[in-house]
Amino acid sequence: MFTKILIANRGEIACRVAATARRMGIKTVAVYSDADAGAKHVAVCDEAVLIGPAAAKESYLRADKIIEVALATGAQAIHPGYGFLSENAQFAQACAKAGLVFIGPPASAISAMGSKSAAKELMETAQVPLVPGYHGETQDADFLQQQADKITYPVLLKASAGGGGKGMRIVEQSADFKAALASCKREAINSFGDDKVLVERYLTRPRHIEIQVFADTQGDCVYLFERDCSVQRRHQKVLEEAPAPGMTPERRRAMGEAAVAAAKAVGYVGAGTVEFIANQDGSFYFMEMNTRLQVEHPVTEMITGLDLVEWQLRVASGEPLPLKQEQLQLSGHALEARIYAENPDKGFLPSIGTLRHLHTPAATEFEVSKSSASIVRIDSGVRQGDAISPFYDPMIAKLIVWGQDRQQALAAMSSALAQYQIVGLASNVKFLQRLIAGKAFSEADLDTGLIERHHDTLFPAAVPVAIEVLALAAASLLLSERNAANNADSDPWTSTDGWRLNGSLQRRLAFVDDGQASPLDVTYEAGRWLLRHEQFEAQAFRQMTVLQQDGNAIEISLGDRTVAGTVVREGEQFHVFYAGSHATLAYVDPLLHAGDSEAEGGRLTAPMPGKIVALLVTQGEQVKKGAPLLIMEAMKMEHTIAAPTDGLVEELLYAVGDQVSESAQLLVFKAA
Repeated sequence: MFTKILIANRGEIACRVAATARRMGIKTVAVYSDADAGAKHVAVCDEAVLIGPAAAKESYLRADKIIEVALATGAQAIHPGYGFLSENAQFAQACAKAGLVFIGPPASAISAMGSKSAAKELMETAQVPLVPGYHGETQDADFLQQQADKITYPVLLKASAGGGGKGMRIVEQSADFKAALASCKREAINSFGDDKVLVERYLTRPRHIEIQVFADTQGDCVYLFERDCSVQRRHQKVLEEAPAPGMTPERRRAMGEAAVAAAKAVGYVGAGTVEFIANQDGSFYFMEMNTRLQVEHPVTEMITGLDLVEWQLRVASGEPLPLKQEQLQLSGHALEARIYAENPDKGFLPSIGTLRHLHTPAATEFEVSKSSASIVRIDSGVRQGDAISPFYDPMIAKLIVWGQDRQQALAAMSSALAQYQIVGLASNVKFLQRLIAGKAFSEADLDTGLIERHHDTLFPAAVPVAIEVLALAAASLLLSERNAANNADSDPWTSTDGWRLNGSLQRRLAFVDDGQASPLDVTYEAGRWLLRHEQFEAQAFRQMTVLQQDGNAIEISLGDRTVAGTVVREGEQFHVFYAGSHATLAYVDPLLHAGDSEAEGGRLTAPMPGKIVALLVTQGEQVKKGAPLLIMEAMKMEHTIAAPTDGLVEELLYAVGDQVSESAQLLVFKAA
């Protein structure tokens, strides 16, 4: 067995490999780019070496540099994880040439499966079922159209060297074929440097089912059952589960044996995944083979009780497979949700930024053993305070649950997602909650078009925020103001506790929910507040008292009810986590927007006497609406003055430390 390995990857998979290596007493070497200097995978490995700038092509894709580091640190083997160099045959060859073990299949197997068309020719020879189609070398447009006409429409065009959903087009009729072909080829050449395509019959409502295979250097190969990865968006997986709902023992055996035949046809060694497209009637066809460990491998670990990374290390060191096919057993049901920094409401666009607040359900970092209760596992490569950069995949974590059956696993996943709290960037947690709760997924009515088919349910129209959410935001705001006053000098003129000599203070808190104003009227009373909102019957007041506060966690009484939640403030935004939901409220601070009415005249004025503590822009700088311009300290609190519209900062009239009087012009601003 190895004593030291290098992990040629980053993020959660690097942390995952390191966890098994540590358990087995194997030292690990991490590599990292400039952007990942403070990353979690750097911290969890025994050694770490900088290999280049942030761009992957200058760091994680530098095969020569990675091999150089492995040799310099005394590593005996390299684990490529997934992505980057994991399916690069040249890298596998270079490792062997340097005397290093590549923890993966031989380069010949990677090459054989790297071309979709060549792989299908091999599978045809091995008698693995194939989707009717053309996988040959001729790429003449007229010829390909003739083949498509013979196959019958709809057909699917796929880049032969493709992956990740790129270079794929569905063609519904012959008249559209050539335009789709040209588009497919353009994307293929730009993404993979190869515009060769194959043409296949497009199956309606297909399922994506894959088989985990494992082979050793002694010639033995087994299948570790299946995973259903049908829930996808843009041909990329969103949810995975094992076993596949509705799978019969006979079909499982047939698919498993076909997958083993595929692996043996290319002399496979190590962990691999054979992907099938399956009809609703039970028929299935070979799609491709991924010659690496898959992102979704944890669901297989959870139903088998096996550590697949340990198997990889043992096989790569020359040991035989730990178990024979008849010794493998399937237990329970597992689900995996990929939690991404992305905005589902904007076409799943990636979101970059800093994880300013991250709270997860109680979970294990790595767990495969079973008990009578459900298990929650989180595989993650980031922590609170880490940044999701534009350079790499925006995955935050993989949330994996196991239950005695699918219903228990669904309940565990729903509960775990409800406890996830992310602030600092957009995430897909709310979307995943709707997906899990939706009728189609909960009843296992699965196919690769599920998300598109149930778009209206998964992307519902916005509804007004609950009064409990508004009350929690108000409590957080009022508490912060009161605490600031209590920490200040005992000056009655700076007090913000609402005290009045002859009466009570009434105030309107201008919250905005999803662009819609949702104001809340507050009346201050001794030790409590009275709230009024349109959601209350007859516009009556409700008494609100803070019962306890622990950091961001707040518990209040609202009328005769107790309401508990978490409120995280980011400038003018209040992130409220309540009853498993996440709402973002904008608070229109009158101090921050004090200069709005002066915008056309180019004036931004001080709302009250104070001191300039920070200048956030420079003279001559172009800014966008809402951009912070400067920070004032007034009433023992800091207040940010923001740009009322897009424009130009023509002149700064004060310096840091200067005292300003009420209504003093702070800077000259020219609206765009």
